Amino acid sequence: VQLQASGGGLVQAGGSLRLSCAASRMILSVFWGYNMGWYRQTPGKEREMVAVISSDRATKYEDSVKGRFTISKDNTKRTVYLQMNSLKPEDTGVYYCNFKDANSDLWGQGTQVTVSS
Repeated sequence: VQLQASGGGLVQAGGSLRLSCAASRMILSVFWGYNMGWYRQTPGKEREMVAVISSDRATKYEDSVKGRFTISKDNTKRTVYLQMNSLKPEDTGVYYCNFKDANSDLWGQGTQVTVSS
């Protein structure tokens, strides 16, 4: 199963973007069981967690994005989203989606987000 990430781009500070990560061929019962997340990587740094949503929809955010970013999922579309508002230049990076359960750890291909000041 492949994860297809999209929605990145170039935006001015204060703007918004919505990232999507679709697993269109995934069986719904399998999709339900995954914990999902968005991670960000910048040059010279390790990939870091931005936001995660558990199988029962509990969410957790990195401190710098709290109140600005919202992670959600749509079971019928097999898609997880990251709504990013009030973007800052320090939000710039490549964003990766991740689906994880006890048996697998899946990553999307990454989508570039660039926030200009």
